[in-house]
Amino acid sequence: MTTHASPASLFAPTAPAQLRVDIWSDIACPWCHIGKRRLEAALERFPQRDAVQVVWHSFELDPSAPVEQPLSMPEHLARKYGRSIEDAQGMMDNMTRVAATDGLEYHFERTRMTNTFLAHQLIHLASEHGLQDQMKERLLLAYLTQGEHIGEIETLVRLGQEVGLDAAEVRTALEAGTYAQAVRQDEAQAHALGINGVPFFVLGGKYGVSGAQDASVLLGALNQVWQETNPAPLTLLGEAGDGCEDGNCAVPDRS
Repeated sequence: MTTHASPASLFAPTAPAQLRVDIWSDIACPWCHIGKRRLEAALERFPQRDAVQVVWHSFELDPSAPVEQPLSMPEHLARKYGRSIEDAQGMMDNMTRVAATDGLEYHFERTRMTNTFLAHQLIHLASEHGLQDQMKERLLLAYLTQGEHIGEIETLVRLGQEVGLDAAEVRTALEAGTYAQAVRQDEAQAHALGINGVPFFVLGGKYGVSGAQDASVLLGALNQVWQETNPAPLTLLGEAGDGCEDGNCAVPDRS
């Protein structure tokens, strides 16, 4: 038996229009906070903002980082990139200036370098309560601006409370590693997608944008993906007449 779609359903969406934006990033990544701000600026200018779902994914720039880092940030950067301490300080100063143009205030002299694995687990827990974005923002601010030690459970419990999570639930989840596998799955997916730097944005499951691009670039990408995944309704050009006239065969009006 052959079935036919009804005319009304041929072009109708099967669900409310929505655009999903998946973002891989690390808390210990200055460009990631800048990228978040630039996406937010782009979304403010995006007409379909209310239809956008932003999902944060875990990515550790240095999974082997110790919880207690004996080096200062300039020392760590100098060793990592084979630069002098002065060069490393210059990199940090430049990063601070760039962040300021996006309304962020970085204080690398306060930064407590640490392992971010537990903090990523906390973001997954917050997602279960609809607080993922708030938790991500709080952790970025804590690390890059306030000098909080986000590798310690006590600090994470307090920060979780600040965004509305239950302290006992946070502590239990972090001590048990409840969301450890979720972090590893995010990272495995990043590897499968060939992501080796963050922030990395995936729009509509089909387009990738690497790096903290300007808000105008992100807005252009949002518009492009939206237009491709949510075609505009047909617009009638000209008027249809009765009978077979003017290149149009129409049913005569019998009213």
